[in-house]
Amino acid sequence: MYTLNCKGRLWVIDRPGVMGIINATPDSFYAGSRAGNRDDLLRQAAKMISEGADMLDIGGQSTRPNAAAIGEEEELKRVIGAIADLHRHFPDTPLSIDTYYSKVAKEAVEAGASIVNDISGGGIDPEMLTVVGKLGVPYVCMHIKGTPQTMSKQASYENVTAEVLDFLIRRVDDCKKAGIKDIIIDPGLGFAKTRRHNFELLRNLAVFSILQKPILLGISRKSMIHKTLDISAEEALNGTTVLNTLGLLSGASLLRVHDPKEAKEAIKLMEAYSGSTKP
Repeated sequence: MYTLNCKGRLWVIDRPGVMGIINATPDSFYAGSRAGNRDDLLRQAAKMISEGADMLDIGGQSTRPNAAAIGEEEELKRVIGAIADLHRHFPDTPLSIDTYYSKVAKEAVEAGASIVNDISGGGIDPEMLTVVGKLGVPYVCMHIKGTPQTMSKQASYENVTAEVLDFLIRRVDDCKKAGIKDIIIDPGLGFAKTRRHNFELLRNLAVFSILQKPILLGISRKSMIHKTLDISAEEALNGTTVLNTLGLLSGASLLRVHDPKEAKEAIKLMEAYSGSTKP
């Protein structure tokens, strides 16, 4: 069991949780996650919450391979109003800001977010860890090599599991030194990894429990699924559920998904299978 202090509200993780993905961007890889205007945003959030999302993750920048990067000012325009709207309409649902800019993280938390999800593990903006430490909110620390623009060329490892684990051990220590008390780790499937690397990390997911931190698994509709099955991202829901279930059996604490209903069903079935059914 883990506890996260989300701006004074204690979130107890005594069973796997679901993080719903909402993208305030026109170019995220899965069109179904895009919220193009305020009405779309609120409608999508309401649907996800009704389907069981425990929190919502809002991002203003596509981090798919080779996506064009935008600056922090444009990202702020995309996400701050969205987060303020979501916090006003759904005050009981924790909001996560998906960003690698410390300025965006700070202003998002001030607007209502209570978690920072950084795909770079603090590696892109050197101020990120210090800022999050001062904000006093939980931090998702993910493994990546390079940036979304360069990571495809850096998918090279002698032992991907050992190297990702070593990275996360170092970064968790850096997070603690920066004053971050609640840390969630993410091995970063799809980020500077080949399909072979992604499946190896999924097989070895239980190894990361050595860090004694909640493990976030983000594989929803990713290319490791649709390229393996020779389908599109739009057709990859069933494959997502299969791999999420394998991740749950290996200790995933949080599923980051486009489809909360199916993720929640996988959790309930996994609990029934393992004999740990919750009310």
